[in-house]
Amino acid sequence: MIRSMTGFARREVAGAFGTLAWELRTVNHRYLEVSLRLPEDLRALESEFRTAVGAAVRRGKVDAGLYLRSTQAAGGSLEVNVAALDQLTAAASAASARVVPHLGALAPPSALDLLRWPGVLKEPERDATPLQEAARTLLAEALGVLGESRAAEGARIAEMLETRCRQVEEQVALVATRLPEVHARIRAKLEERLAQLAVDVNRERLEQELAMALTRMDVDEELDRLKSHCTEARTAMRSGEPAGRRLDFLMQEFNREANTLSSKSQDADTTRAAVAIKVLVEQMREQVQNVE
Repeated sequence: MIRSMTGFARREVAGAFGTLAWELRTVNHRYLEVSLRLPEDLRALESEFRTAVGAAVRRGKVDAGLYLRSTQAAGGSLEVNVAALDQLTAAASAASARVVPHLGALAPPSALDLLRWPGVLKEPERDATPLQEAARTLLAEALGVLGESRAAEGARIAEMLETRCRQVEEQVALVATRLPEVHARIRAKLEERLAQLAVDVNRERLEQELAMALTRMDVDEELDRLKSHCTEARTAMRSGEPAGRRLDFLMQEFNREANTLSSKSQDADTTRAAVAIKVLVEQMREQVQNVE
């Protein structure tokens, strides 16, 4: 079955590292385009995440964000680099004792100023393995939910396309049943005009001209191709491969045959059927733009 390119999924998990959440949004796009937003602790896995998203989503614009609300800083202990603090304090004392012209003595730094200095406070080393594993598992779950969302929307699109294909076939059948009547009316009209002229007519020549006129107005091939396109659309929708581009091409072929049918029409009902087919094709084309 076909899948839509529009979908959304969010998965969240809590652990010792804090709260981790994946948000995935997809919209229609000509190709596959993946945009990733990751916390600094997980940027090393960007390539791996892109590969996983690309394996699950074949076409569309994907906006993927991984969010981490860490709780380790609040519960962890702070470690002071004593050696660095001693060196910084000595340097600060020396600077404070020096008298600068026009400024006087420099004010000594506060303890908070010293702790803000890079390297004075040591960040506790954290094992990134649990966080990375959780991110991988959560991404797989989010991609599964996203796939279900896109498949459900795709099923609705497929149902609509199937309905429109049946309606196209109904219009094709209507035109096909009217062809003998149209041909008979054209023959009768031509003979009526010849009778009004009151001239002798070569019947063999008349039949040749009539056959040529009917050939120019013959729409059997257009009707056959329209039915064939409906069959091809169903085949594409039932295949396991992405069918968006194939269906988009079929919509162009549908429209071409409908235009030819309209241009050859010599009957009001046939013209109305051709217009109805073009309306149905346009409705299908709008939906096909969102098919993966």
